[in-house]
Amino acid sequence: MRQAALDRVKLIFTLLDADGTGSLEAEDFELMATRVVAASPDSGEAAKAAMLAAFRRYWTTLAAELDANHDGRITFEEYTACVLSPERFDTALTDFAEALAALGDPNGDGLIERGLFVALMTAIGFERANIEALFDAFQPSDDDQIEVSVWAAGIKDYYSPEKAGIPGDHLVAVRG
Repeated sequence: MRQAALDRVKLIFTLLDADGTGSLEAEDFELMATRVVAASPDSGEAAKAAMLAAFRRYWTTLAAELDANHDGRITFEEYTACVLSPERFDTALTDFAEALAALGDPNGDGLIERGLFVALMTAIGFERANIEALFDAFQPSDDDQIEVSVWAAGIKDYYSPEKAGIPGDHLVAVRG
């Protein structure tokens, strides 16, 4: 497993731990989902519902796969065992990636504008400079937009243990 993948997952774990307890719980996913949906007020109700459902599925997949003692908490070690195993996490990840990317496309034209991308990624908790670097790595059009499919694929790549040098690495890089 590549160090880059571990670095990406460590960052996500920290961001998903919305209440800062050091472990993931269902409440963290509800809090994060609410923040992300609120960052896209112009998105339709179906897109918002899909995002909420994707966060909930993300949690239920983790809980079903990893919470052997049924305490309702997932540690970092438990988390990495699941999210870096595509065969265990792929369906939940695909749902999450597609729902988040679709939330960024409220008019349904298949394109995500920088402003909404930044708002959604900020709601998740990423640093502004890193968000901007990621958007630029997706090679936006002259109209400063990226394709929904490019972002969804980028989200999935972020969780791929064998990948390094991907656009998602910009989210982990330290910016000055």
